[in-house]
Amino acid sequence: MTPDCQPRRSVDGDHPDGNHLRTALRLAAAGVSVLPLRQGKVPFGNCRTCAGRPPRCGGRPNMKVAGPCRCPAPCHAWAAATTDPDVLASPVWASAWHEAVAVAYHPGGAGLTVVDLDNAAAVDWARATLPATRTVQTTRGEHWLYRGAMPSSNAVLPGVDVKSLMQYVRWLEPGTGRMAALPEAVRALVVKEDTTPARRGVVSSVSARATWDRAVATGCRHTERYVRTGLERGLALVRARTESGAGSQAFGVARFLAAQHTGCPGPCGLAAIGEEIVTAAVCVGVPETYARRAVTNGLETASGCAA
Repeated sequence: MTPDCQPRRSVDGDHPDGNHLRTALRLAAAGVSVLPLRQGKVPFGNCRTCAGRPPRCGGRPNMKVAGPCRCPAPCHAWAAATTDPDVLASPVWASAWHEAVAVAYHPGGAGLTVVDLDNAAAVDWARATLPATRTVQTTRGEHWLYRGAMPSSNAVLPGVDVKSLMQYVRWLEPGTGRMAALPEAVRALVVKEDTTPARRGVVSSVSARATWDRAVATGCRHTERYVRTGLERGLALVRARTESGAGSQAFGVARFLAAQHTGCPGPCGLAAIGEEIVTAAVCVGVPETYARRAVTNGLETASGCAA
């Protein structure tokens, strides 16, 4: 799907009466691979041939790629998604469309990544952390769509899933807003963090590095109290992530704090601020290399900041 592709939502709505096929054909014509979803909004189960052990259909290599197997039915979940109108409208798929309750698409196959935000708190986090992009309203939250494919991972943060390759997403509507390129902040979400808290007294060499004060921020327009208060609140958020998500939280804190200095003549000592955030992340078990990359990306994402 190109950034400006705006397939129209079906005027018939999402009713289990065959109109899903019309929606599917429109999406397929726009280059989006689609498949039907049954009751429960999940893919149809494999036929007997494909469900065999080993499957007699030829299967797909470890389910890592989409494409046809020797079975013409909509088997193999997301990997059955297709843009071929002849397959979508074939007699073999007809019964599935008759029973379908929704249409799904394979975002990775269309060169997209969907950040699935499952509740209001997750939406608030995205608005404070991620660059604006096309959004789709869901029953419980929002889908944020970005140009670019990547590995998928569920529960990267509370209420946040990343869906792209080897995943399907329920089609709801085209959404609003212009689609942005996939940011490093989203890619960082699927990097596996070491969430085991560091042993007492063994944090890292980062603890001995510079902290922020007025001596390193001679060109900052803010008071020292203002900066220290915001920084301490951000550090507290990072330290609270003792189970998971501390690296992503560090990115968000760095990005937010750096954005406060876009109007300063500089220097503002952002490097020292970054060191304190890195230290906080390492204290809750994030590998220093990962923490440093996340914080650096956060500082750089807030473009125009005086360093």
